[in-house]
Amino acid sequence: MSTPSKSGAYRTPLGRARGLGAAKSGVGRFIGERVTSVALLFLVFWAVASALGLAKGGYAEAMQWFASPVNAVLLLLLSVVGFYHMQVGMTVIIEDYIGKPVTKAVLLLANAFACWGAMALTVLCILKVALAGGGA
Repeated sequence: MSTPSKSGAYRTPLGRARGLGAAKSGVGRFIGERVTSVALLFLVFWAVASALGLAKGGYAEAMQWFASPVNAVLLLLLSVVGFYHMQVGMTVIIEDYIGKPVTKAVLLLANAFACWGAMALTVLCILKVALAGGGA
């Protein structure tokens, strides 16, 4: 049964929820996940097609492929968007399914460090190969 509000009128759960607004950053995350999903769809198709084409060649052809600015930029975009998408998705999972505040905080920090660290390392490796030709 509904409980009386301060004005004394009975309100349904929907009536009590209306007007409260969005809860923090949920809508932004939702849109971010969808945008990165669409971007990853195109980038992954490009990456698979490129990998199949590179499988026929050797080391020299792969280095020439990496030296192309278009390929290097698309590979960087794939990496950055992929790691960002992973970080946002894991954040949502942790927040939804982990109840203990300390465990949740530790897992959120570990998720952020792992995703951003892996992203930075991947970007560094791609730039090294693309700009220096992979040499030591």
